[in-house]
Amino acid sequence: MTRYAEKDTAITGIGMSEVSRGATKSALALTVDACLEAIADAGLTRAEIDGIATWPGERADGSGFSAVGCAAVQDALRLKLGWYAGGGEAPGQYGAVFNAIGAIAAGLCRNVLIFRTMYEATARKTAFANALLKEGQRQAGPFAWYAPYYTYAAALQQALFFNLYVHKSGITLEQVAQIPINQRRNAGLNPKAVYRTPITLADYLAAPLIATPLRLFDCDVPCDGAVAIIVSRLDVARGLRNPPVRIEAIGSSMQYRNSWTQLDALDTQAQPKVAEMMWSRTDLKPADVDIAQLYDGFTFHTLNWLENFGFCERYGAKDFIEGGTRIALEGDLPVNTGGGALSAGRLHAYGAVHEACTQLWGRGGERQVKGGPQVCATSTAGGPLAGAMLLVRD
Repeated sequence: MTRYAEKDTAITGIGMSEVSRGATKSALALTVDACLEAIADAGLTRAEIDGIATWPGERADGSGFSAVGCAAVQDALRLKLGWYAGGGEAPGQYGAVFNAIGAIAAGLCRNVLIFRTMYEATARKTAFANALLKEGQRQAGPFAWYAPYYTYAAALQQALFFNLYVHKSGITLEQVAQIPINQRRNAGLNPKAVYRTPITLADYLAAPLIATPLRLFDCDVPCDGAVAIIVSRLDVARGLRNPPVRIEAIGSSMQYRNSWTQLDALDTQAQPKVAEMMWSRTDLKPADVDIAQLYDGFTFHTLNWLENFGFCERYGAKDFIEGGTRIALEGDLPVNTGGGALSAGRLHAYGAVHEACTQLWGRGGERQVKGGPQVCATSTAGGPLAGAMLLVRD
């Protein structure tokens, strides 16, 4: 098999700030906390960090979606870098990781600090912070497509796609509910999770309807927090503190129209070709995966990833998750073991990577999956943006 660049990289350290619905620290302070923890976890010093990356880069628009960029973190930590990158036009949140892999392969750096900071819980206390469409933007670029259908928030947009999936798959509310119920159970064992109180099927069905068929518990939780990971060259990684978590394969393809409103495949979005690319770069198969940390901006996305990764057939997720036993911590394929974005908080795909490494290093405590998991499939995003990684404990 071709020796793809990602196979010579590994995750060597992870860090996470406090995660809350209203931080007592600034966004930069949260970021510094996560970054310093990740550097120390890897057994590195700041002087050994020679690359930095983030997604989507700083957005000083008051939304809290990406309140901190590379320049601020480099200055705060006094890093001397050989390479840095922060930009939004990438395969979802994993764009920063994929860029780091390329930079390491090019010999530009050896240890890359990657971070993702969310400050939405605080930002959403202000008007319009939760809207895709801001005042005065009715005819601004892609928003011209949203305005006629009143899709002023992501939930309204994704509900349209989810409706088509429900129609084609025949999935029931009781089946969909198994994802948030399972993840809340997992979050109850995660000290960092925002919401830890268990929910029942009755709670799910009684929750407010946001946009048919999305209910409250189908939607992820805006939060304040930061995650950081260190990606190192594999030969460097093998001399550091932790057993390397190798990046076995990635999926980063764009085979569809890059448009949120003109998607080629509304009910699968960009995921199938991304997953296909990832599997083409490894000898491992879906049956080899021990745990899965799947994007859950909405429950819809998790259903999609179960199918598109090949854990079940297309439109077969309803049977795969029936009763919740197969995706539970004790099940055949534990999913979103830390609670995911639905309960632990929306740290985007980097919360998933942090949890993947936590499990692969056996640090899960009460929520640790038994048997010493070795292989994790993880994914990011919906719509036209998607990315996937297969992580393997070295």
